[in-house]
Amino acid sequence: MNVLLISTYELGRQPFGLASPAAWLRRDGFSVACLDCAVSPLDEETVRSANLIAFFTPMHTACRLALALLARVQEINPSATICFYGLYAPMNEEYLRRKGVEVVLGGEFESGLLQLARRLRQGSAAEKPLQPQPSVSLAKQTFHTPDRSDLPPLSRYAQLIIPGEAPRLAGYTEATRGCKYQCRHCPVVPVYQGKFRVVQQEAVLADIRQQVQAGAQHITLGDPDFLNGPGHALKIVRALHREFPRVSYDVVVKVEHLRKFADLIPELESTNCRIVTTAVESLNNRLLALLDKGHTREDFLEVAERFRRSPITLNPTFVPFTPWTRAEDYLDLLKNLWELQLTEQVSPVQLAIRLLIPEGSLLLERPELTPHLQGYDEEMLGYRWRHPDPRMDALQKELMAVVNRGNRENLSRSEIFLRIWKTAAKFLQASAPEVVETAVPPRAAVPYLNEPWYC
Repeated sequence: MNVLLISTYELGRQPFGLASPAAWLRRDGFSVACLDCAVSPLDEETVRSANLIAFFTPMHTACRLALALLARVQEINPSATICFYGLYAPMNEEYLRRKGVEVVLGGEFESGLLQLARRLRQGSAAEKPLQPQPSVSLAKQTFHTPDRSDLPPLSRYAQLIIPGEAPRLAGYTEATRGCKYQCRHCPVVPVYQGKFRVVQQEAVLADIRQQVQAGAQHITLGDPDFLNGPGHALKIVRALHREFPRVSYDVVVKVEHLRKFADLIPELESTNCRIVTTAVESLNNRLLALLDKGHTREDFLEVAERFRRSPITLNPTFVPFTPWTRAEDYLDLLKNLWELQLTEQVSPVQLAIRLLIPEGSLLLERPELTPHLQGYDEEMLGYRWRHPDPRMDALQKELMAVVNRGNRENLSRSEIFLRIWKTAAKFLQASAPEVVETAVPPRAAVPYLNEPWYC
């Protein structure tokens, strides 16, 4: 029986979400093809020969792209069973089923995919329901080494850029899934509901090992929060550094954890961590409380100061446009990033992102959101909202254009930042601070992955 796993977008990474279930299925005797449409065209012959076609949807962009591809896949092979799996599948289950998706799997999806494939192989697909298990499973799994054998080479994916050095091939793996925190805007929360699951150390290290053998000089550990399980995390980076001392890595860690586990930062430094991404979202304490972020403006400023003395690059991310972001909040954010000398660390698109409210978001429980909502948009896969200050909505759209133009012109992050600041001052009828008129500081040797951070 033939299984086709399709990825449409995974932040420029070689998809773990294809390689992991491929290993499970191949071990059970299935013929599996992996197709990453982010870097390769749709192979119609492979689609035509598949009995089961499963789209991986780990994020909003991936799910929308998968839906755009779905009709073509159904046209090529109308008899195949269609499955959507990953974080955004159960969040959009009702809409997906109306589009002809027969099976929806979220959470720990590998075992569910294997069970589905077995039912089809046994000819029990005609029995109803086709999906006897729930759409979300948080059952603990014993992971296999991901099978990356038919994925495009790492050279087709995002690379680590260190100014003055040759680009480094970057691999990607996961040590945990889910998160034990419940930030209200986070898409992980409706699925995992405050739980996280461990990928066993031997599977993580085996996956890293095979990617290093394929040329990876850097590894992204893509957990929603690497320090959800600090003991597990440290064992992995110690083993990684012991076996491959020249291979660097990056992780995602909450601001709250960077303070709580500040004593662990030296060990991240000594094991060759190059980048720590942290979801700051805002510098407004009221807004942070609405999002239940678990940190304050002062906490972030403390963390930023700590990383000024660290060889690790702090990579803050933001959701600067929300229904509650005032004009003065946005200008304050820009002013602080300049004064903290973080303009090279922050990807410019982070300064133009608008709050996404998917189905199931805990933000919908906030009465403060209700006055701003304009209904659910199925094609957008989210709730529309309007800012009470029309200038803010107009500014967000214009800043996306500013960022895109700057990227096309190959400007530095600091140069795009200054354009953003001037544009914001113009739209918000504010005086651009004098520092905007000063020369752009020379580009620092700040490492970054050359794929913008989208969701």
